[in-house]
Amino acid sequence: MAAGWEVQDLKNLNLGASLGVAVREFPLKSGEADYLLFVNRQAIGVVEAKPEGTTLSGVADQSTKYVAGFPSNLPHVAEPLPFAYESTGIETYFRDLRDPDPRSRRVFAFHQPEKICGVRNNSRWKRALIAGAGQGGE
Repeated sequence: MAAGWEVQDLKNLNLGASLGVAVREFPLKSGEADYLLFVNRQAIGVVEAKPEGTTLSGVADQSTKYVAGFPSNLPHVAEPLPFAYESTGIETYFRDLRDPDPRSRRVFAFHQPEKICGVRNNSRWKRALIAGAGQGGE
């Protein structure tokens, strides 16, 4: 994972290290998320990572459990967390749970934390995020 994300282990957690922090193997009420994403020190989503070659169509249920099962004492932007990614490292799907009909959409890259900050409260969030991911996440 790159695209402007600082990847950290939970034992070395420092949410101030970067605008975007991805914390590996984060324990949640519903299991352990492969990555819990923070932007500006607030949890915004999860990444469910699978081995290359895994079909991602059935993985959305797992990431949905994680976005709804985060500890309420963590700083977060919304409940449930709005963003879910499923990825093999080769193929990546993105879902925004604020969408009235949330469904996973293929993206070419993880969104940059700066892009998420810029569109998080914008009424055109979905188009902006999907368009940005199609251009390397910028």
